[in-house]
Parts: sequence; C-alpha cells; structure tokens
Amino acid sequence: MVSGVDPAALRAARESAGLTQHELARVVGAAGGERISRWELGTSVPRPDFLVKLAKALDIPTLRLIHLDGEVADLKALRLQAGLTVSALAAATNVAMPTYYAWEQGRWTRRPGPDTLEPMARALGEPIDAVAAAFDEGSAAT
Repeated sequence: MVSGVDPAALRAARESAGLTQHELARVVGAAGGERISRWELGTSVPRPDFLVKLAKALDIPTLRLIHLDGEVADLKALRLQAGLTVSALAAATNVAMPTYYAWEQGRWTRRPGPDTLEPMARALGEPIDAVAAAFDEGSAAT
C-alpha cells in the first residue's frame, strides 16, 4: 500500500478549525458539504488540487492530510502534497504516465538517474534527495 489522503485527519483538522462541512466546501469551492462528508468518510478522495486548497483553508501543511505508509514520504505523498495529478507530474518530467504510475506503485528495478530526478524534484518543489528517498520508500512498501 502507498500513502494517500487520510480521512480522519481531514475531519479532525476541519473540526479543529471550527468549520462545518458546508462552510469548508464553500471556502475551497467544492460542490457542497456532502462532498466533504464523502472525503471524511473515505468513500471518495479529493483531487490533488483540492487537497492543497483544503490544507490552505484549514491553515495546515498539506502533508498533515496525507497518511504516510512509512516514515518517509513516498512519491504519491510528494505528488499529492504538490497538488499534482499523475498526468501533470509525468508531463512535467517528460515521463510516460504508465512509467510514472509504476514508479509510484513501487514497481521499478533501478531508480531513475539525475536527468529524471532533477526535473521531478523541481516539479514537486522538493530537494532531489527527498525524491530519491521517496523512490526508496515506495519500493520498500511493495
């Protein structure tokens, strides 16, 4: 399993901020409180751009809304934190979507070289060593 949105963390952060589901939905531009409810129940997940909006509205780091499967953020956690979809990150790093998706799932035999890690680090807004560590974390989880 890889990292992903933590429904309980979202609910706790919203309640801590003193917002109702409808109020939070209005702040982030979601369709309504029922969408926030589904996110908090884990029956659906917000798009990465909404995850960033939620964190800003709740005045918390985006990473607090992400359940980490290990101690270090894996590729999915870094991508979600940056508010990027798989297709956006793959395009920004000039990597085929299936290749990137396989990397995010921890299915790789050799970590990509600096020519791939550097643009990925720029797109994610992270240092290259954090991206390299994310690859290692993802492969350890599989």
